[in-house]
This record gives sequence, structure tokens and C-alpha cells, in this order.
Amino acid sequence: MNHCRIATITISILVPVFASAANPFLDTKDDKPVSAKFRGTEWGDEIGRHEIPLTARVVTTRVARMPWGAIFKIEFTDLKSRAKKHREIRPDYFIVTDDRIVLLNEEDNEDAAKKISTMDKPPEFEPNDIYGITTGSFEHQEGDWKTTIKLKGDLCIYDASHPSGHFKKIVWQKGVG
Repeated sequence: MNHCRIATITISILVPVFASAANPFLDTKDDKPVSAKFRGTEWGDEIGRHEIPLTARVVTTRVARMPWGAIFKIEFTDLKSRAKKHREIRPDYFIVTDDRIVLLNEEDNEDAAKKISTMDKPPEFEPNDIYGITTGSFEHQEGDWKTTIKLKGDLCIYDASHPSGHFKKIVWQKGVG
């Protein structure tokens, strides 16, 4: 068997592995921003007893790609609401590996993303910064905050709650990005 044939066989075996190495819950085919419409409600002490409809555009952009993963920025733009005080939602940055989605939680996320993108391997992750998994389930409690992450079909459901009534819920859907 000649070397060309061996190389061709090796590449044909490795290509499917590299093609499937991305996280199925948060990935994009390139660095172009991907957007989707978002509809929800906002509520709070300053709003009163009723919820107010809120619409926005959610923009997901891959800002860095490394051999071990990627970093994504997710931002809400074009917020529309009838609330008297308009809400500001700052962008979130996520470090994504084959098996985890982790919130980048630094003072300057943009600068931190640049530094992390030069690393040979992913940084160590704090348990309360994990926002998505690809297998199994995950539970973590820090103080009164309890976080669970479960897989249900094509969904990865992040659910964090506090006895005071505060909560955060994110649903990642396979193949949607």
C-alpha cells in the first residue's frame, strides 16, 4: 500500500471525527453573526404586578475558535417594551467545548476572550459558571442558589433558582446555535 493511499484512508476516517467535534447546542458554521427573534415578558418591582411583553433580536457571534473549542458572544438588540424604564441587557460570552457551555464571567469579557483564545487548552471552569452539558446531568449549589442542568431530547435545560424568587432559565436546542 503506498503512502498516498494510507494518507487518504486516514483523512477519510478523521474528517467525520473533526466535523462532529463541535458542541451540538452552541455552534455556528462560520464567524458571521446569526440572529433570531425573541419574545418574552419582563417583570419586576418597578413594573408593578403585571408582566409586560418584551421583544428583541438575539445575535450569536463566534468571536474566537481554538483547537479545543470556541468563544461565542450572545447579545440582545432592538429591545422593545412598554416599560417606563427601558431595560439594558449586556452581552454574555460563553466558552464552548465539545461537552460544556461555560459562562465567561470576567470584568472585561472581551479582553478575557482574547486571552483565552490563545490558550493551548481550555481554562479550569467554576461549577456555577457551567451553563450547558452534552451528556448526563449536572447539579450544583452555591449558597442559596441551586442549579440543575438536564438533557431532554434535543434540549439542554439550565435552571438556576434562589428561595427569594430570583431565577434564570436557559434552554439550548440542538442544531439551533
